[in-house]
Amino acid sequence: MAGDVIDNARQERTKLPPALACPPGAGAVADEAGARRVGRGAAAELFDHGPVLLCHASLTARRLGLEPPPRSPDRLDALELFAFVRPARFCAPSPVGLSLALGKAAPVSVEDQARALREAAFDLLAELADPAYPDRETAVTHALTLERAHWGWAPHVLAALNSQPVRERKYRGAGLDVWTRLPEWEDEAPTGDPGSRPVDSESVRIRLEKLLQNAGLDEARPSQSDFAAQTAYVFAPRDQKDQPRVLLAEAGTGTGKTMGYLAPASVWAERNKGAVWVSTYTRALQRQIDREAHAVWPDPVERKSKAVVRKGRENYLCLLNLQDMVQASALGNADAVGVALAARWALYSRDGDMTGGDFPGWLPGLFAVGAGAQAGPANLVDRRGECVHAACPHYRTCFIERTVRASRRADLVVANHALVMTQAALDGARRARGREADAETALLKRIVFDEGHHLFDAADSAFSAALSGQEAAELRRWVRGPEGRGRRGRGLEQRLGEMVAEHEAARQALSDAVRAAAALPGEGWSGRIAPPSGEASPMGPVERFLAAALEQLRARAGAVSTEFGMECEARPATGELIATAREAAQAIAAVEAPLLALARGLEDVLDDEADELEPASRARIEGALRGLERRARMTLPAWRQMLAALDQPDEEQSPDFVDWLSADMAFGRVADAALRRHWIDPTVPLEAAVIQPAHGVLVASATLSDPAAEDAFGLARARTGSARLIEPPREIRLASPFDYAANARVIVVNDLVRDDPRQIAAAMRELFMAAGGGALGLFTAVRRLRAVYELLGPKLAQAGLPLYAQHVDPLEVGALVDIFRAEEDSCLLGTDAVRDGVDVPGRALRLLCFDRVPWPRPDLLHKARRERFGGRSYDDALARGRIAQAFGRLIRRADDRGVFVLLDAAAPTRLFAALPEGVEPLRMGLAEAVETVEAFLNPSPLIGDGSGVGVVPQQV
Repeated sequence: MAGDVIDNARQERTKLPPALACPPGAGAVADEAGARRVGRGAAAELFDHGPVLLCHASLTARRLGLEPPPRSPDRLDALELFAFVRPARFCAPSPVGLSLALGKAAPVSVEDQARALREAAFDLLAELADPAYPDRETAVTHALTLERAHWGWAPHVLAALNSQPVRERKYRGAGLDVWTRLPEWEDEAPTGDPGSRPVDSESVRIRLEKLLQNAGLDEARPSQSDFAAQTAYVFAPRDQKDQPRVLLAEAGTGTGKTMGYLAPASVWAERNKGAVWVSTYTRALQRQIDREAHAVWPDPVERKSKAVVRKGRENYLCLLNLQDMVQASALGNADAVGVALAARWALYSRDGDMTGGDFPGWLPGLFAVGAGAQAGPANLVDRRGECVHAACPHYRTCFIERTVRASRRADLVVANHALVMTQAALDGARRARGREADAETALLKRIVFDEGHHLFDAADSAFSAALSGQEAAELRRWVRGPEGRGRRGRGLEQRLGEMVAEHEAARQALSDAVRAAAALPGEGWSGRIAPPSGEASPMGPVERFLAAALEQLRARAGAVSTEFGMECEARPATGELIATAREAAQAIAAVEAPLLALARGLEDVLDDEADELEPASRARIEGALRGLERRARMTLPAWRQMLAALDQPDEEQSPDFVDWLSADMAFGRVADAALRRHWIDPTVPLEAAVIQPAHGVLVASATLSDPAAEDAFGLARARTGSARLIEPPREIRLASPFDYAANARVIVVNDLVRDDPRQIAAAMRELFMAAGGGALGLFTAVRRLRAVYELLGPKLAQAGLPLYAQHVDPLEVGALVDIFRAEEDSCLLGTDAVRDGVDVPGRALRLLCFDRVPWPRPDLLHKARRERFGGRSYDDALARGRIAQAFGRLIRRADDRGVFVLLDAAAPTRLFAALPEGVEPLRMGLAEAVETVEAFLNPSPLIGDGSGVGVVPQQV
């Protein structure tokens, strides 16, 4: 019976339009008659006029030199069909990715991709027609809603769904009120502080063996077992207050450090009934750790309660925002199809995570939809701190609240550096005023910082301050609410008015804050301080200050600024800047004072009505206080201090900070201007807020030490906040088990002019083609990346090698990496974000090419740090670390083979000291490098080891 149904569904193939696949440089169409190549003009004609079946309409349009298209019933995007049929399921957004997601072999030729795209659509529709398809009634309701929104797939989807019996209903709702069908979270009594039972190394080794067996792996490698045993040190009870047990652990790629620290972490959590926080820098590693937790808790139901992925509030779907967008879509003010598909995803999502979770990040960008109408993270998460907490009608089903409560009861919380530091800083401020820390982050007693080499940068971001046009405008919106037509959001009066209605002082403070916030930048501020005409017309004291800052920037910004925007030292400030800074400081103080009064008023309510407040009301006030404390006690005072410092003599300036002016540029225009303040050494607040209060801290990375330094871990101690601890950290270093000498080559090309994009593009073209694809090109500047892409793309397309690029293709970094991983012979260009987020084992990454030595950007902040941390040796250490991190992306498994190429003849020999033992960099010309790459990655059976017979390059 099921087979007959699927056969009937497959008969729908005659009703589907032809499928168009357009990898770079080629196009193919597949229909009932078969697949055939078509020229660019014919492909563009079919794309424009349809009907046509596509995979990622916006990316296809870019390949054809067209503008992103609006959604049309004549353009069927298979990715939207996938999002409907398999909500909250992974798929790389390409024909290859679709095939792999459906369990099919990866199509190779462009004709195969067109056929695969068509077959994917048939398979998905057949899946809907299968009697076993889950929750058919809900799917029918959603499909009918999408049909009313003129979704091109709706007739096909309904035909497939209705091939099975569906209950007749006189009335069906839209089905988009998914918040009514989500499970409610249940609060529980506090768990109390964890115990202090130690973890011994023998128990850890035994647990590691068990975890490896659960994962279906062989026994632990000696280095992995040693790593796990030594990390037990951080899980022993500390002996003195503010003296945590800290371990700096460098474990080379392939050591198995994730399972190595999960072993002692799970033993400690089991014995002491507490949570271990594992903090990462990238979302990719958060997902990886979450996957590996299945070895600790094989039962998925148990794992769901034991292991929780935790991110900042701005990552999760806000159900109230979703409700607002559902209502807006009914009035034609939002993308109705996108809203319906997002609502369908929410019903099946594991945790509502829209950034790196199970939300398809490519979904909002498939078609041309206005920024305010897109049903994506930009409009559906709580980015502006407007949450009304317990006053929200969806509070009991809120994804964020459920995740926070789950983390309080979990054994393992997989978080990120930014969340850990931001929460710790806020809790430190609360404790300083005698208030309790947040119930969740009060459990930050045992912390594992994976990707520990990023700890310094994460602290730098978390403990810095910026008075910018965008930040000030966001603060105005947070206080006053949206002031433009059709804008969604809630101001302080809407969020707090009811709570303070019977408290005169708090009510007056709220009114004063709303009135004072009108002095902050409002709608259209950027066009007033930096209009295309050049005649600034700022409104209000803060806008006048930003306009004066731009004048000083234009007068003093140096050559370093041209590529990245503008920057200059804040002092000595011009007379105009000082005058406007005084006015801006007064305006900010006028906002700060009533916000502080409002916070005190809410604290009084908590104290005076402690025996009367319902739990929901208490939770609502506590939530409001967190937002007020962050802004009134942290952000606004920092802004005032920065402004006041502009008029202070040099001898009164703090030696711990760097202040400067900056402007961000976009398409040749000023997008934002700011006065910035950063710690020269951000590990000072990192140590105080995070490291010292903890009982045990493990900082782990594959690239933590600097082998070229006399003290290999000296800089690591300085950049992790452990150098100043009374109890010095322990240090271990375990080499990778991989045979890099046999499986990797490092080449420095020494006959190119690195500042000539044509030469760099030509070099990458020949190297990428010699490798047969599977190549990653890394750039230290977006401008050079784009220039090389324009020169490189057509040539690679002619060779049948797809090329993707960050900052060029209409996809987020994660989706680009997903495609690169799925398409084994594709090529990808990117910057630091790609280097840090790539985990591509196997042949999909076999060549990594750096355009030049990744020196740190010589901006004002780095100059101050270079002076503090060791001058030239500091620059060298950072560059060595980046080279080592990039090289570590290349070999991810024991059987991987790869070539690392640096297109910079000036690369100093000393920078390669961080490479694994046995890997000697080879200097040679481009022609020789191409031969070496081809011979090594595609060895002839006649050439034994494929090392490049006949090539005798000079060793550095």
